Amino acid sequence: MTSTTTDATASIPPPAPEPGGDVPVLDVDPFSPEVLLDPLPMQHELRETGPLAYLSRYGVYAMGRYADVHAALTNWQGFISSAGVGVSDFRREPPWRPPSLLLEADPPHHDAPRAVLTSILSARALRRLRDRWLEDAREVVAAALARGGDLDGVADLAEVFPLRVFPDAVGLGPDGREHLIPYGSFAFNAFGPRNDLLTSAERDIGPTIAWIGEQCRRENLAPGGFGAQIWAASDRGDITPEQAPLVVRSLLTAGVDTTVNGLAACLHAFATHPDQYARLRAEPALARVAFDEAVRWESPVQTFFRTAEVDIDVSGFRVPADRKILMFLGSANRDPRRWQASDAFDLGRDPSGHVGFGMGLHQCAGQHVARLEAEALFTALAERVERVELVGEPTRKPNNTLRTWQQLPIRLVPTG
Repeated sequence: MTSTTTDATASIPPPAPEPGGDVPVLDVDPFSPEVLLDPLPMQHELRETGPLAYLSRYGVYAMGRYADVHAALTNWQGFISSAGVGVSDFRREPPWRPPSLLLEADPPHHDAPRAVLTSILSARALRRLRDRWLEDAREVVAAALARGGDLDGVADLAEVFPLRVFPDAVGLGPDGREHLIPYGSFAFNAFGPRNDLLTSAERDIGPTIAWIGEQCRRENLAPGGFGAQIWAASDRGDITPEQAPLVVRSLLTAGVDTTVNGLAACLHAFATHPDQYARLRAEPALARVAFDEAVRWESPVQTFFRTAEVDIDVSGFRVPADRKILMFLGSANRDPRRWQASDAFDLGRDPSGHVGFGMGLHQCAGQHVARLEAEALFTALAERVERVELVGEPTRKPNNTLRTWQQLPIRLVPTG
């Protein structure tokens, strides 16, 4: 883990030749402030343009339809991750930190770290945390109601709960946890181009990167937590001692920000779809379904890149070898070709199959953690809160990869 960034961070690739054949060219900037704040019109244009388009501003290919995004995510041999899942090509420019052994590696290098983390974060392994997290969630909801019920759904619920339970589960100490969200936000910004979002974020990120690096060390992780279990796997020879801190870092990179944004998306959905929240109250077992539907509907992780390992076909169009492809996960999750009433938030829907957690070999290893956190928080909410209401205009926080809320002014109306 380095403590400073470099000038190579997520730079825009050099101009590439125009695509051959009939691939349509779009002159749109998916990383512009306007699109990041409201990506839906651009995503609709991309889907209607065809299964594949060429984004002339960045010299990359793009896909936004569900069938093509799903096929690319599951074809790790053709659409590789080891060249980076951002706009930068690691084979031509150095990454700003050692690449992720999970997100930015392909088999065989990906296999052992993935197997270790998948075992530690499996649904069965997490069962021991369920009751404790539900009690923590009840305390968080009770504290929110004790303040009168009016709050910021982001800062007072969506951030508070994960920052309470997840660091403890990893085995982090009590100091410095405020670094987790800025670090995740920076890391996801770095998957995009070197724009104002990235350059402004990196001015003050050095101490945060240094803190994250320290938390990955064996001696700084409490016994029994996810981090200590990763180091124990290195003692068994399942991974090397050099790999262990990088696997811990993967947990800290994506373990908070993405969950926070998924929880906030669900709170916004409850506030704007009172009938669906009423359905949750009537059927609390729908808490996980509500979270997955919010992840499909809002797609906290909007985009990821892959690189064509060879010349590859996408629904009759050719992507040349070594070219970057930008996959719009958020667009795929709103594709009416796959989802009936795709723009609706509906707890009657089966949202399984959404690509909000990725798909295939590189599917999010921590998705069971996020679902367990959501189940706890929304079960506790349904027990004590009759309605979730908007009491102000929500505001977005632009990020090159994430779809996030800056503020979500809501009122929790208690039962009884």
